[in-house]
Amino acid sequence: MSKQKLNLKWCGKRQFLGTGSNGQTVTLDGPLSAGGENQGIRPMEMVLLGLAGCSAFDVVSILEKKRSGLVQCDVDIDAERADATPAVFTKIHLKFIVSAEKVSEKALTQAICLSVDKYCSVAAMLMSGGVEISHSFEIV
Repeated sequence: MSKQKLNLKWCGKRQFLGTGSNGQTVTLDGPLSAGGENQGIRPMEMVLLGLAGCSAFDVVSILEKKRSGLVQCDVDIDAERADATPAVFTKIHLKFIVSAEKVSEKALTQAICLSVDKYCSVAAMLMSGGVEISHSFEIV
């Protein structure tokens, strides 16, 4: 079993500084309407970025192994949350924007499906909680 140790430090109001196991930091903050200063990423946005990052990491790895000549792999994220508290995600859509010297729609579809359905730990956790995750792509 793999263990991780991170730290979250309160910086006042609704702002926190998160430190990863490698020492990298990220600022989390709330909106002005919730007592924050709107100076950082919201915690639920971090979940979405974690999902997109986890999946994109897999997609890049798979496409590199296929020698696709990958140039770009961006992800646009659209999400819906429940109206009731806790306002959990109910639907998330990932749109991969990919540019590569030689990548087919079939290879890209396969890479994305392998990531979201098999390899991405964040996707697995969210889907086990009932979140519907869909995906699409655009080759540029």
